[in-house]
Order: sequence, then structure tokens, then C-alpha cells
Amino acid sequence: MSALPRLVLRDDPGRSVPLDPRTPLSIGRDPACGLCLAEARGVSRHHAVVRMSRTRPGQWLLCDTGSANGTYLEGARLKDCRPLSDGDEIRLGLNGPVLQFRADGSPPPSAPPAATAAATRGRPAPAPVPTAVAGRLDFAGRSLPLDRIRSAYVRSRRRHPQAFSWWLLLCLGGLLLLPFPWLFWPLQVGALAGWIVLGSRWEHLLEVTLQDGLAYRHRFDSLATALAHRNGIRRAMAAAAPAGRRP
Repeated sequence: MSALPRLVLRDDPGRSVPLDPRTPLSIGRDPACGLCLAEARGVSRHHAVVRMSRTRPGQWLLCDTGSANGTYLEGARLKDCRPLSDGDEIRLGLNGPVLQFRADGSPPPSAPPAATAAATRGRPAPAPVPTAVAGRLDFAGRSLPLDRIRSAYVRSRRRHPQAFSWWLLLCLGGLLLLPFPWLFWPLQVGALAGWIVLGSRWEHLLEVTLQDGLAYRHRFDSLATALAHRNGIRRAMAAAAPAGRRP
């Protein structure tokens, strides 16, 4: 039986709490919260909750519960409930404590599971996760000093955000061919198929930001690969940073 997912306090990995699919986990300063952070600065009495999705079994969600200083998932402030991925960082308030979501309930493995599984099945493994050598990290063709890296986040966005506008213009323009149904209908079907194909494509940007605000980005087609790289960078940062010095 696999271990339950856990929330781990980033700066105190020995402190963690398991997640029960049957019971939402409340986070805040109130002693009644499942994860009580009574002394944490910027944390509301009832700050956030982690629960299982009601419509997608196996998918954990993070929801802000009206906190004063906000809840941030991967650097972006929550406006509604958002799904969690293994290794995601949750910050309570702008300068509050950081929690890490561990989907398998244990520290991230040294090699990404996706790569191991792919190699076992005889398929090409994903691109290797970046590793640090002599306190430096090779990323996006540059050698970055680990002690200057402030954060590593993955941002997902549509590859063709204008796809709907293109489809709408083709549909409106195609009205000129309405007297010629043998031309009108193939154009409409083709435009709809193009919108569905292009609109469903996403890209995932791994953004590494330095202490001085300079950011470097690398694009991935696979979210799993982007997350594996992000987690590898965070492990290298944790190993290089002295205790209590993480931003």
C-alpha cells in the first residue's frame, strides 16, 4: 500500500502532516486546524485547505479560505481552488512559511519516476534532470550559481492563445460562401477542427529566478518533464543552502 500524500514544511522537513482523502486538511493559526502554525507570521486563523477533488478522483486541490495575506501556489496567488502536483510549493502569505506537497508521502526520489518507468518499458527516457556541479547549475545554456537562485517555478499556458480568434474570423469570413454550401461547410468543419487541435495544445515554462530578479526560462512540451526538472533544481538548492537561509 502506497504512503499517503503529505505536506512538508520546507524549512523543517521533519515536520509534516499526512493527507486523508476523506478529510480536508485545514491550515492556519487556529488550534483546531489540522496543520496548526500558531507562531507563523502572516498566517490567518483559517488560511487555506487541502482537499480531494469531488469530480476528479485522486486529484488534490488547494483552496484559500479568505486569508488576509493570500495563499500562493508556485508563486501565483490563488483566486480559486487549484490542483496540486508533486513537489509544488505553497506559500502562506507573501513572506510566510512554505509547504511542499509530496504526492507519494516521501522525499522526492533521486531520479524522476517517469524516467525510470520509461527505461523499464524500453522507451526513450525524458531529458535528464539538471544536476549541480561545484555549486553551479547548468540551465538554459547558462551556468548559474546555486547560492544566487531564489526560486524555480513552472508556468503553464496555451501554446496558441489566439486560436479562438482565428476560428471566429474564419467562421465570419466563411459567411461570404454561404450561397455555395459545397465550399461553406468544408471551411466551417476545417476551421472548427483547427481550433480544437490548436486550442488544446499547452506549453510549460520552467522559470529560474536569481536573487537580483534576473530570470531564465526553458520551455517543455510535457508537464511531467517540466516538474521533474523543477524538483531537481529545488533539491540542488536545498542541498546547497545553509539551514534557515532559504528565501
